[in-house]
Amino acid sequence: MNRTWLSAGLGVGLIVAGVAPAVLGQQRAIRTVSSISAQDKASGAKQHPELLKEFGGAYVGPQARYVESVGRRIAVQSGLSNAQGDFTVTLLNSPVNNAFAIPGGYVYVTRQLMALMNDEAQLAGVLGHEVGHVAAQHGQRRQQAAQRNAIGGALLQVLTGALLGDSALGGVLQQGIGTGSQLLTLKFSRSQEYEADDLGIRYLASAGYDPRALSDMLASLAAQTSLDQRVSGDARSMPEWASTHPDPGERVDRAAQMASRTGATSTLRNRDAFLTALNGVLYGDDPKQGVIDGSRFRHPDLRLSFTAPSGFGMENGADAVSITGSGGQAQFGGMAYNGNLSTYIDSVLKRVAGNAGAPPAGEVQRTTINGLPAAWRTVRANTKSGQIDATVFAYDFGGGKAYHFLLLTPVGKGIGPFDSMVRSVQRLSAQDAAAIKPRRVNLVTVKAGDTVQSLGRRMAYSDYPLERFLVLNALNERSVLKPGDRVKIVTW
Repeated sequence: MNRTWLSAGLGVGLIVAGVAPAVLGQQRAIRTVSSISAQDKASGAKQHPELLKEFGGAYVGPQARYVESVGRRIAVQSGLSNAQGDFTVTLLNSPVNNAFAIPGGYVYVTRQLMALMNDEAQLAGVLGHEVGHVAAQHGQRRQQAAQRNAIGGALLQVLTGALLGDSALGGVLQQGIGTGSQLLTLKFSRSQEYEADDLGIRYLASAGYDPRALSDMLASLAAQTSLDQRVSGDARSMPEWASTHPDPGERVDRAAQMASRTGATSTLRNRDAFLTALNGVLYGDDPKQGVIDGSRFRHPDLRLSFTAPSGFGMENGADAVSITGSGGQAQFGGMAYNGNLSTYIDSVLKRVAGNAGAPPAGEVQRTTINGLPAAWRTVRANTKSGQIDATVFAYDFGGGKAYHFLLLTPVGKGIGPFDSMVRSVQRLSAQDAAAIKPRRVNLVTVKAGDTVQSLGRRMAYSDYPLERFLVLNALNERSVLKPGDRVKIVTW
């Protein structure tokens, strides 16, 4: 059930990070380590399977092998190891724009972010930036700020320090309701983001690539983030990363200046090889994890659907769906079920409460939603900024299966802003489930008469098809396509 590379240390680690601590473009020494320690290898090996689970598993196929070869080639430029085999590079089956690396030689990029790229040098630049964070030991320096993100960055900020009884609710969310789409969010400082940019550009140049590729990729990420805000109807809001990361436009310009200061003359991009490898990659949600279409979530295997309230956004993770808006936060997931909804609700609350023991007593309310037996209970939780209501709303789907929402709302609101959502849960018919198909990236060769407008109409989206096409190909409405050019579209 499944954030963007623009959003936390792992993701925005690359793209967005205010004001540079040094003069723009000024070269300065960056302290880096020169080896992968045995301790880091052991730590990375332990975290690797957890990361795979968090991000939908490893993507299998020719795209994965291609990413592995490029990632290893750029990673050795860091000096952490001269042996490409010391690096484990993984393409993740995630619809989130993200890339990251962890100590021990483990490097990751999601298939969604790969689809946004337009050449091999951009892929190398992204992975080089993330390896730069490891080489400069940014994670270790920010260890105190590291958090497990169970439901998305915004929700963690709300829940940090929240208590059920005497237990920190935020610290137990990962155990109680799934880990969502983000797992580890190291919030790097602005100076660290710039250092990682500089290192990524340095690695590009030393590997023989065009060092300007990272700047181009940053521009595409900024455009994608802007489009995502428009699609979600929240274009006026400030993204979570904006308060701690540099202005995207400034960062793009800075990266371009740093590339020119390398003195490298290579223009190697390997666009054709990259596009050929990319062709056919899954795009957006994997139906096996459920799909989000506008405000509606559908899962063909679980045979269920629900609709988020107006003004709320959804993020789909491997094990849960998070729903976020100004009126509250929620997550949808499932747990083991013995046929008793009251026991099920208590189990969810106990897992959330963690070591605090049993949650406060309360009456379980019962109802029927679209033919499904349902029940809910609300308890009061204390946070550093005041009290909130925590509600578990569960559904019996029969056959020993149950699913639930965990709702977090202002004190006294209870279900409140999520009333329409909890009432929208329903079974999917076999026909509706079978109709859910995956989207994929499809390469097309421009023919005479083709325009960005005509190709944009071929995108498998009913909303913003032209805008999606332009961002995907780093084009604008005035771009003129030449016959023989290859561009990306998304098709069913």
